[in-house]
Amino acid sequence: MTPMSTSDATRTLAGTAPASGPATATTPAVRPRPALSRLPRYAAGKPPVVVEGLVSYKLSSNENPFGPVPAVKEVLSGWDAVHRYPETTSAELREVLGEFLGVPAEDIVTGAGSLGALNQLLGAFVGAGEDGSPDEVVHAWRSFEAYPISIGLSGGLGVPVPNRRDGSHDLEAMAAAVTGRTKVVLLCTPNNPTGPSLTTAQVERFLAAVPRDVVVVIDEAYQEFQRRDDLVDGVALYRRHPNVVVLRTFSKAHGLAGLRIGYSVAGQEITQYLRQASPAFSVTDLAQRAAIASVRHYDQVAERVQRVVDERERVLAGLDRLGWPYPETQANFVWLNLGEHSGGFAELCDAHALAVRRFGAEGVRVTIGEPEANTRFLELCAQFPHPPVL
Repeated sequence: MTPMSTSDATRTLAGTAPASGPATATTPAVRPRPALSRLPRYAAGKPPVVVEGLVSYKLSSNENPFGPVPAVKEVLSGWDAVHRYPETTSAELREVLGEFLGVPAEDIVTGAGSLGALNQLLGAFVGAGEDGSPDEVVHAWRSFEAYPISIGLSGGLGVPVPNRRDGSHDLEAMAAAVTGRTKVVLLCTPNNPTGPSLTTAQVERFLAAVPRDVVVVIDEAYQEFQRRDDLVDGVALYRRHPNVVVLRTFSKAHGLAGLRIGYSVAGQEITQYLRQASPAFSVTDLAQRAAIASVRHYDQVAERVQRVVDERERVLAGLDRLGWPYPETQANFVWLNLGEHSGGFAELCDAHALAVRRFGAEGVRVTIGEPEANTRFLELCAQFPHPPVL
């Protein structure tokens, strides 16, 4: 008698009979959720091509080229507790953030980046309704490319609303897209990858136009890079609107992208559900310690952010001199609406050891990086014969 395999024995103990025969090409061994076949794949910013004689620069992932503050580096170099589980509620970090933002610590929920915080919210509020039909999530498009993936994995149905020609959200059309099935609306400001930000007046009008039981997310991953006074501040907005949730991250301004830590700010009527939907131990203790150190030295963070903003203004002035149009950007990147010429421009950058983020035949997003990288980018723009359009 042939001995039973370990896997067959496990299935037998679990009350499931072994398969009747081996899987074939026409009999798949596993059956993933049908939703997966309908979801796009996330495309991370690629690394730069190595070109002999040139320093390579990565301008494809919106990272802070100046890195974290020295206090964070001290935390990283002295860390020796990787064998311990993290404190699950991020209590100390939430207290520090609460004091920094002027909000109750109970209104803050940490996550693995702002995307992790978004996934908590979608897990808590979006899925199949009582009739089995998916809840709807309205969002601008093009916007953060992880939105459709996260919405689909939550069991929801994304309702993308095209941006205006200048790359900004069409809030009137987004409000019109809200139906009785809408559970969440996502507002990305500044919008990734196109750049424009929303004003306080615009968002206030939008909130007045949508039902108060619809959760409105203000995704502010790039908030620290903004300089206009009339732009929306999600934290100020959530104090006036119980259905507003703010997402922020330590990945961009604080230079902690590799540690994966972000957070949401919302009223406790909402955060009680976000905590239920938060995976245990999703934010490491090391990330929490680094974030605390960064907040406590925010003056140094602000100096690094201002260096990026100064470089952004230099790059935009250079594009102006070349006659290259672009949407207004308050972020650490610029969008070039190159259309069918996007591939050619990305290839030119690759040939000169500069990685940029191409979005098919729509356009190219370029991160504001090191001064040398930004100068090379402008030089390549001067060489390229097909400037973008608005």
